[in-house]
Amino acid sequence: MSPYQNEKDGVSSGGKWLMFQGEDKMTGAKRVRFELLAENYFREDPDYKPRVELVCEDGKFKLASFNPAVKVPPNRPGFWGQPQLEAEVRIDDVHYFKGWNWEGRGRFLSMDKGTARGVMQAHVFNIAIPTRSGRQIAEFQPEGLDVDQVRKACDLTPKKPSKD
Repeated sequence: MSPYQNEKDGVSSGGKWLMFQGEDKMTGAKRVRFELLAENYFREDPDYKPRVELVCEDGKFKLASFNPAVKVPPNRPGFWGQPQLEAEVRIDDVHYFKGWNWEGRGRFLSMDKGTARGVMQAHVFNIAIPTRSGRQIAEFQPEGLDVDQVRKACDLTPKKPSKD
């Protein structure tokens, strides 16, 4: 079931991914949201799993987000001074650090497009962040996503991250 108004219940889009569709009542924009829940919980909230979302509007990619499901303070300023959190990311055999901006009044982190494209065909996808109770890792099983659905809804194609 969708937690958002004006959004249809989720349907499988392959593997453990769900696809939700909706329409903006004011603009008529068609929205599609792909959601993947983590396999684990963080210590602070055993009732709400971290999640990754790919959001598209009118056939174009709009944003990718990581909702850690816990309150985490920013740990660094961004280029323009906006609050960021440095996340450690693993996609298959590639490992890197990213500074993601806090969005939605500090409820989720805006992921970069490269990470979004990398997770689309990944076998392993983990995100480690510093929480109030120490470093924790959200573990995802992204295998099985129907990339054709994402391409049609978002004009987004998968791309393996480089090891550089």
